[in-house]
Amino acid sequence: MYAIVRCGGRQEKASVDGVLTVDKLAGEVGSSLTLPAVLVVDDDNVISDPAVLGGYQVTAEILGPVSGPKINIVHYKNKTGYRRRLGHRQKYTQVKITGITAGQAKATRANSASSGKAAGGSASSASPEKAAATSEKATASSGKKV
Repeated sequence: MYAIVRCGGRQEKASVDGVLTVDKLAGEVGSSLTLPAVLVVDDDNVISDPAVLGGYQVTAEILGPVSGPKINIVHYKNKTGYRRRLGHRQKYTQVKITGITAGQAKATRANSASSGKAAGGSASSASPEKAAATSEKATASSGKKV
């Protein structure tokens, strides 16, 4: 079983007991964190539905900070004596995937939005004065009575 997780603006393949190198994260060594799953593959079963993926949790433990390779940058302009030498070394964090668990699926946004409309009602039923005013404006502009 493995999952594709989103971390640091990229998507990484994560399997249990695997070690990932991701962009620098704030956190102590040994602390755990939860990564959002984008796709889960369990043998032949592929899960990509966001409603179902909301129930999946990918937990990881921070192993420690690491540095990427040194990148040398040289700026040079001919006949002017302009020479600049720079370097850069990206900071990363290594995390170990401790588990991929399936929980209960969370309510989708569509379901929560429709239940909010049912509980609150529509705008016209909430304010009958506004509904009457808008119907009067409609008759005045069209010249016909409704």
